[in-house]
Amino acid sequence: MEQNRCYQRATRGFLFGCVVAVLLWSVVSAQIRYSLSEEVNEGTVVGNIAKDLGIDKNTLKARKYRIVSASADPLFHVNQNDGILYVSRKIDREEVCAQSSTCLINLKTVLENPLEVHYVEVEVMDINDHSPIFPEEEKKLDISESVLPGARFQLKPSRDPDSGSFSVQKYRLSPNDHFRLEFKDKINDGKIPILVVQKSLDREAAGSHSLVLTALDGGKPPKSGNMNILINVLDVNDNAPVFTEDVYSVMLNENVPVGTTVIQVNATDLDDGMNGEVIYSLSNSMNQNILNQFNINPLSGAIVVKGSIDYEEKDIYQIEIEASDKSLLPLTTEKSVIIKIVDINDNAPEIEVTSFSSSIPEDSRPGTTVALISVNDLDSGLNGKVICSMDENVPFMLTPSTKDKMYSLVTKSPLDREKQSQYDLTVSAKDAGQPPLSSEKTISVVVSDVNDNSPEFSLSPYTFYVTEGNDPGVSVFSVKASDRDENDNALISYHILRDGSKDNKITSFLNINSENGDILALKSFDFETLKTFKFQVVATDVGTPSLSSNVTVNVFILDQNDNAPVILYPVSSNGSAEGVEEIPRNVNAGHLVTKVRAYDADIGYNGWLLFSLQEVTDHSLFGLDRYTGQIRSLRSFTETDEAEHKLVILVKDNGNVSLSATATVIVRVVEPKEAFAASDVKSSAKDEEENNVTLYLMITLGSVSLLFVISIIVLIAMQCSKSSTDYTSKYLQETNYDGTLCHSIQYRSGDKRYMLVGPRMSIGSTIVPGSNANTLVLPDRRGTSEEVRSDYFVTLNCFFSH
Repeated sequence: MEQNRCYQRATRGFLFGCVVAVLLWSVVSAQIRYSLSEEVNEGTVVGNIAKDLGIDKNTLKARKYRIVSASADPLFHVNQNDGILYVSRKIDREEVCAQSSTCLINLKTVLENPLEVHYVEVEVMDINDHSPIFPEEEKKLDISESVLPGARFQLKPSRDPDSGSFSVQKYRLSPNDHFRLEFKDKINDGKIPILVVQKSLDREAAGSHSLVLTALDGGKPPKSGNMNILINVLDVNDNAPVFTEDVYSVMLNENVPVGTTVIQVNATDLDDGMNGEVIYSLSNSMNQNILNQFNINPLSGAIVVKGSIDYEEKDIYQIEIEASDKSLLPLTTEKSVIIKIVDINDNAPEIEVTSFSSSIPEDSRPGTTVALISVNDLDSGLNGKVICSMDENVPFMLTPSTKDKMYSLVTKSPLDREKQSQYDLTVSAKDAGQPPLSSEKTISVVVSDVNDNSPEFSLSPYTFYVTEGNDPGVSVFSVKASDRDENDNALISYHILRDGSKDNKITSFLNINSENGDILALKSFDFETLKTFKFQVVATDVGTPSLSSNVTVNVFILDQNDNAPVILYPVSSNGSAEGVEEIPRNVNAGHLVTKVRAYDADIGYNGWLLFSLQEVTDHSLFGLDRYTGQIRSLRSFTETDEAEHKLVILVKDNGNVSLSATATVIVRVVEPKEAFAASDVKSSAKDEEENNVTLYLMITLGSVSLLFVISIIVLIAMQCSKSSTDYTSKYLQETNYDGTLCHSIQYRSGDKRYMLVGPRMSIGSTIVPGSNANTLVLPDRRGTSEEVRSDYFVTLNCFFSH
């Protein structure tokens, strides 16, 4: 850094500095000047003001030495400890002083006690930190190719924010043969570049010129800026059209259609725009006959056939054509075209179907004749020799006949209408001419249907689930079959196969719609009497001969809660569910008064019975088991308890819509002596009743034994059966079921499993005939606390699954 100090001496004999002290209103002031380059780093030392002004640096802080500035972001700051002036931030000379030749920054420093004001000037020296910049990156000029050498085109000058020698000093043009660069000095703008044409332009040789104008400043090394100059050379009509070929000669076949392109000539014009657009025409100097035979497209130069061309009339033509541009003063060029006519094979073979059967049955044997085909060609020699062919990927073929140019279309392999019902056969005929001509004819052969497909059911077997209590005469399910044949061969009628088997006896209550397969039940199904059955439906088409197929239909009846509980005990002589029970007054708590017995013909939850007290005179005396129906005393009787109590018991099942029944029990409390007398009266009735029970036991045991033997026979028969049909009862309880309704016994034979399902028996419960495998009881008319423990009767309903 260069520092210039200028001191005004008080006397010429003092050598300690150029300090000027001026005393005005008791204020001391002095001025000093420094210089530094722009863009120096922050914290750069400008100068030691305290030293240069001769101020004791130890007093600076106490006298509050500072720079007075109105700027919030000053460029300089002074250290109060040593009096050195520092740069606070980078200084851009172009920002601070713009284009001024000298950049001075004036600072005012102040000391107090006493007040001193010192002025410091800092000169910011310019550095070459900017490159010349053109006002536009690319300049486009349109110059006609007819412009003379010496033509001048002034360009916009470049600008450089730097000053002095660092501003733009010269321009330079990229090397080229057609332009040079000159300059003109202006006071305010400096050097102005001028582009001068030094060699004639030719648009056809070079349609454009790309130059680079470079501006350089006076730095070392100099900085530069570029501007691209794109010169577009404008055209003048100075070139005539030129044909691309020296000689045009072409061979043309006779009998070509009108409009056929014979040849396309092409001429180019190096000029641009309208001067370079070429149009074509036939010369008026030619014979009118030639003008009647040919024409030329004025834009494309295509010579096309205008009349009939016949080799026998003329075998060669010479046509004169002209090519002109579209200038106001057009330039024209002429050229001859030689057209030689060639005699060719100009007749294609003709295919004629002389005999044809449009439809052929699908059961036709290979070799069946479908059509007779004749082929004719008006040409002679090799041009008239014809070969016929057709696609090999069809079940048909062509066989030549003994007569020349005759072919037979016959079947090659068996047909199947269900795979393909129609064939579009393309017969090709090709002659031996050069080039060969060919023709094609399409023959459509329809394959007619024969009844060779039986109806097919959509499922086999069918399985349906029908809820009991269905409406008679209403469709319960339907079967559907289809036939791949068509028309009458595909019309299907349905009927139920009826024979003398056990299952088919049930089919007498079924009817089927012969047209759509809807099956109607003529009566309501009752799950308690029929749980499953199967039958067969036959689908028959109406073809000749008719074909049919059958399918097995498995039907499972679903149970509904359609049976209310039936009270078996108590039952009065008139049939109502009422009874009277007498118990001694001295019985203890827990004494069995009686047991209400009931059954429900339904199964599952629909047959699961629950007991509840609907009405009782004293809730503290009697309790009812909701599952067994047992009525027991809850406490001992007292003298204050009434002698007769009425209990109304509600028995209901567990169906979605439960059904119920009620029973009334009158409990009479008697003295122990009266109860003993009553027991003697009943003993005779007990003997008679036990005799009846013994008869029931014998009948039931015999029935069970017979049923067991029948079950074993059925198991053996099913083991020997080869049927693979799977029947699964929806109502078969799981083997580990532990409910209150039924129990199961499993049997296995080979890979099949059989399950016998019956009611779960509790002590004191028996089954009477007609119970439908539900829990039943015989009434205990003795009214004692002991239950009949020897009355065990089991009736088993068998469900089979494999």
